Amino acid sequence: MTLADRLAQARNDRTQVASPVGAGNGPAKGGRPGVVDVFGELRRQVHTALLDTLGPTLYDSKIQPDELEQRVRQTLQEVLATGDTPLTAADRARIAQEIADDILGYGPIEPYLRDVDVTEIMVNGPHQIFVERGGRLYPVQGQFTDEDHLRRTIDKIVARVGRRVDESSPMVDARLPDGSRVNAVVPPLAVDGSLLTIRKFAAEALQVDDLISFGTLPRHVAVFLAACVLGRSNILVSGGTGAGKTTTLNVLSSFIPADERVVTIEDAAELQLHQDHVLRLESRPPNIEGKGEVKIRDLVRNALRMRPDRIVVGEIRDAAALDMLQAMNTGHDGSICTVHANSPRDVVSRVETMVLMAGMDLPMRAVREQIAGAVDLIVHQSRFRDGSRRVTHVTEVVGMEGEVITLQDIFVFDHRAGVDEHGRVLGELRATGLRPTFLEELTAQGIQVDPATFMPPGGQW
Repeated sequence: MTLADRLAQARNDRTQVASPVGAGNGPAKGGRPGVVDVFGELRRQVHTALLDTLGPTLYDSKIQPDELEQRVRQTLQEVLATGDTPLTAADRARIAQEIADDILGYGPIEPYLRDVDVTEIMVNGPHQIFVERGGRLYPVQGQFTDEDHLRRTIDKIVARVGRRVDESSPMVDARLPDGSRVNAVVPPLAVDGSLLTIRKFAAEALQVDDLISFGTLPRHVAVFLAACVLGRSNILVSGGTGAGKTTTLNVLSSFIPADERVVTIEDAAELQLHQDHVLRLESRPPNIEGKGEVKIRDLVRNALRMRPDRIVVGEIRDAAALDMLQAMNTGHDGSICTVHANSPRDVVSRVETMVLMAGMDLPMRAVREQIAGAVDLIVHQSRFRDGSRRVTHVTEVVGMEGEVITLQDIFVFDHRAGVDEHGRVLGELRATGLRPTFLEELTAQGIQVDPATFMPPGGQW
């Protein structure tokens, strides 16, 4: 395929409109305004009548969700049956579903939350919704009635986790009951209407076999990483936004023995650990008076007093890096956390910068010695243009040479295979031929790693 053909194909992909996941009567081009919703007024009338009929029942915490859903759907059918507008059975079912989604769920985005193929939902104002499927973005036909409708949905999401969003606090991170990550930005920061981004998480956490089948990493690398976790190596999982860091962190955490006490620390709780002895901590933003904020750094410090065997931090993004390094250097081996970075070398630079954010005025050599002594392994992950997420580097932090932290790549992604006719990446993660310096420590703990794991292609050392 020539370059011109590939560019034409890319333009076609960008203009393709995804089929609506749920029933809807929205615009054909990504829910943009300008198309008349013939059932809009009827939907509003039925919605109002339903609220008048059920009243406080909708907010009665004593009623079980299944019972409330049954009452809402039954009342909906009764209200629709008494209306004057003639409706087909399909129209009646669709309107009932949309109103039920709005009252019981999150309105127009509810069908996409139910769709297991959708991995991310992006609401760009009330009249435009995009979803991610298979690593690619598609506009869809859903839309909110207006800005107020979108704001009510955002308020419903954030209120359930004790957070708020308004003009005085126009950005918020939250989560859905299933652990899906939510970010909302409202005016005046959002110029063209409120913005809502939801990164969905599977109902069941992905296992290492899932990552292997997806091509994220080969089995022999997964076996090596499992040995490192069992051997209590300190691991940083790095990558860009949407690269799959949290998923990989979740899988690595699954290798922690069940008899260890694990403390997880996150901005919005989304890790899904299945060990019996897991303590989950979540940071808290300031209240309306600007008080009561609890930062990741505060939780890391407090976790040290909770007798943890392992500390797992969802993401290090500020001065908490200093506390995390000190924890790794003072007997809390086997800790795992994620860092935003573009390469393993950038991970070191970012951690240095975040440590300096603590304002301790530490000399740079002392900071680098802390990093070199604390971190054993960097697992770097990237999201490729075909939408796939792959581990591209498994890099050991060897130590210090002069003023420089020394790194050595154990496994590196080989891009030389290029892409196929469909644009899918064909490369794979390959051994460089270098063996980790901590292999003897693993062996001393009774953890054996097959030397062939580190043999480069061609079988020559």
